[in-house]
Amino acid sequence: MNREDLLSQGDVRTKEIALAMMEEAIKSADPYEAVKRVLRIEGDKLIVNGKEFQIKGDIYVLAFGKAACSMAKAVEEILGDRIREGIAVTKYGYSLPLIKKIRVIEAGHPIPDENSVKGAKLGVELAKKVKENDILLVLISGGGSALFTLPEDGISLEDKIKTNELLLKSGAKIYEINTVRKHISKVKGGKLAKLVKGTLISLIVSDVVGDPLEAIASGPTVKDPTTFRDAYRILKLYNLWDKIPESVRRYIELGLEGKVEETLKEDLPNVHNFLIASNALACEAVERKAKELGLNAYILTTTLEGEAREVGIALGSIIEEVYHRNRPFKRPCVLIAGGETTVTIQGEAGLGGPNQELALSIARKIAGLRGVAVLVIDTDGTDGPTDAAGGLVDSYTLEVLKKENIDVEEYLKRHNAYEALKRAKALVITGPTRTNVNSMMIAVIL
Repeated sequence: MNREDLLSQGDVRTKEIALAMMEEAIKSADPYEAVKRVLRIEGDKLIVNGKEFQIKGDIYVLAFGKAACSMAKAVEEILGDRIREGIAVTKYGYSLPLIKKIRVIEAGHPIPDENSVKGAKLGVELAKKVKENDILLVLISGGGSALFTLPEDGISLEDKIKTNELLLKSGAKIYEINTVRKHISKVKGGKLAKLVKGTLISLIVSDVVGDPLEAIASGPTVKDPTTFRDAYRILKLYNLWDKIPESVRRYIELGLEGKVEETLKEDLPNVHNFLIASNALACEAVERKAKELGLNAYILTTTLEGEAREVGIALGSIIEEVYHRNRPFKRPCVLIAGGETTVTIQGEAGLGGPNQELALSIARKIAGLRGVAVLVIDTDGTDGPTDAAGGLVDSYTLEVLKKENIDVEEYLKRHNAYEALKRAKALVITGPTRTNVNSMMIAVIL
């Protein structure tokens, strides 16, 4: 992590506190530890979060997402030679050596690539091997939707990628993006679960606001409440219907006509889903850490959403109110918010991500408030198509940018937050954290 740069200027003490709490949040969301907490084996019983499953046949493992390897490593240590075979699909640079029976494939994120398709095909083959007395342990984490990609017949990977890119740039919420993804995929929306004859047990790390299981990695093992009609409505809402590839449009039209299969609509008796890590748990860990440091701590929300630049103004206004008037909370304190903001791209854009844009927007509101620092990160260590997790701004950041002749409003307008924060030594670069429980804002007000 680039700690030295971040602490080289400004409200150093405040930023140190913010970084300490960030580390606590990431530690609490460690998928390896989360699996260790909920999974154990006793004789011929597999126990998951207190629920017992009789082991009668073979155990297979299928993992996909940014935390796939960390979760698979924990499973290997717990189950050992009881694992018959396994596949783990994760993002480039996020793999770990798995020394036993689980094969690792690195693939593209946020844009799927050929390896995403390869991993999904191997995953489908694995699922079909599971016999009635066998167990398939599925390990799901954020990023799984792109990393585990298998388009429906007639839809090419290129067409899927183009649709995905249009959705990501449209400002659509993650559950809306996943609604469309599910209806042009062979594995999402519970379709993977349909392939399994034996017992399917999913351990899920949530990266979606509010933790709806059907939205995490597009819900491959969960029944889906959305329909082709919903996918069509979303594409029309964001003016994408006439922009998406013809193959995607045609497949959705077939769905509207009832000529192709809908996503899973019922609970299957052989399928069991367990949520083992989430943004809410990470926010609670930050709250505890703040109190250990003698600071009042308040979780504002764990369902934060909205356009990053506008959310920044709102959160910055709350910080100002606390700083100047000790309301609604008294200083010194820490304000915590979790969720996922979005960035709507129009025209040419610079480099950045929603967390960087949120941090840069907040920097305008906290300028001159000495003793204030705000950290905004994606817990997976990657914010947008960049090497940064987010930004750490303080009361000096705006002054630094002005000295660098950077017009913050212009950089926000061009979605070029990365360059601005880099010049201010405010980019947070953690490297891969091997977890993903959505994004987090930590505001320290001394």
